[in-house]
Amino acid sequence: MSLLFSPAKLGPLVLRNHLVMSPLTRNRATGNVPNDLMVEYYRQRAPSVGLIISEGTSPSPNGLGYPRIPGIFSAAQVAGWKKVTDAVHAVGTKIFVQLMHTGRIGHPNNLPAGAAVLAPSAVAAAGEIYTDAEGPKPHATPKAMTEADLKTAIGEYVQAAKNAVAAGFDGVELHGANGYLIEQFIRPNSNRRTDAYGGSIEHRARFVIEVVNAVIAAIGKDKVGIRLSPFGAFNDMPPYPEMEAEYSYLARALNATGLLYIHLVDHSSMGAPVVPASVKDMFRKEFKGTLVLSGGYDAARADSDLEAGKADLITVGRPILANPDLVERWKTGALLNAPDPTTFYTPGPKGYTDYPVLAKQPEPA
Repeated sequence: MSLLFSPAKLGPLVLRNHLVMSPLTRNRATGNVPNDLMVEYYRQRAPSVGLIISEGTSPSPNGLGYPRIPGIFSAAQVAGWKKVTDAVHAVGTKIFVQLMHTGRIGHPNNLPAGAAVLAPSAVAAAGEIYTDAEGPKPHATPKAMTEADLKTAIGEYVQAAKNAVAAGFDGVELHGANGYLIEQFIRPNSNRRTDAYGGSIEHRARFVIEVVNAVIAAIGKDKVGIRLSPFGAFNDMPPYPEMEAEYSYLARALNATGLLYIHLVDHSSMGAPVVPASVKDMFRKEFKGTLVLSGGYDAARADSDLEAGKADLITVGRPILANPDLVERWKTGALLNAPDPTTFYTPGPKGYTDYPVLAKQPEPA
């Protein structure tokens, strides 16, 4: 039997296989509250994987940088997510929520009243962001976070993690990748601070380590993972010469917290710089918890990397977005549906819950 399709362990959890559904922003949460359409989307895909990592979900009104992304800071949001976790658990699959504070990647048009675009420093990201009200707009120049803002944000992550447990999630993944708030602290282009949270990598990593430790203290180390994207360039995060050495420091610092897993992103299949094998090997060596790899995997490469011990779990995104029954298709060699990028971020069921599944064969008489 393929290792990919055999049962796996993640801390105290037993997963049906080694395949994980990647966090995939889909922008269907009208009013920033999970809804019945989202319940159906996750329910369709749950039987294929051992673990689902939810779409990016904000711990704070300030982190709702994109239109129609969900949060997990209100009672209505917790209730909406509870329907999702119930549907996923009903078929024996585990689910973590990804806590994604967008930081400087945002626009006031996308935020609720009273919220603000915040970041380590008042440095706007290059490029534009879509708003429902006015279409594409340049990224806003964020407000540089004060020490009080930092304490508030850490508290929001903690409360969101507690809310996640109340909503039935098996754990949380902190989004420290793809140019969002946590990575904005790690990277020198977006963090120009001169206090204890800026300058050296030890200082730039302080925020993420404080968030990790606070969330672990609130819900337990067996329920906390983090996503990182060294060499990722998305959302104006250019690579820089010291990156490998600095992420080595980060790997050691995260290992010392005892958190459950690191989810390492390689988006080179979508045009980002390749994550060198030396970096993946470094994380394997320095981090003693579960290592999850993502990035353009098919079944053969996933199985190969698992067998070689390069990773403990493998995540897939676009293949399961377009193929709710992905494992069945991979096992039988059936053709895959092609994903439709024009519907990735649009409201409604089209390109979301209407991808076809394989026809069931009639049972023999």
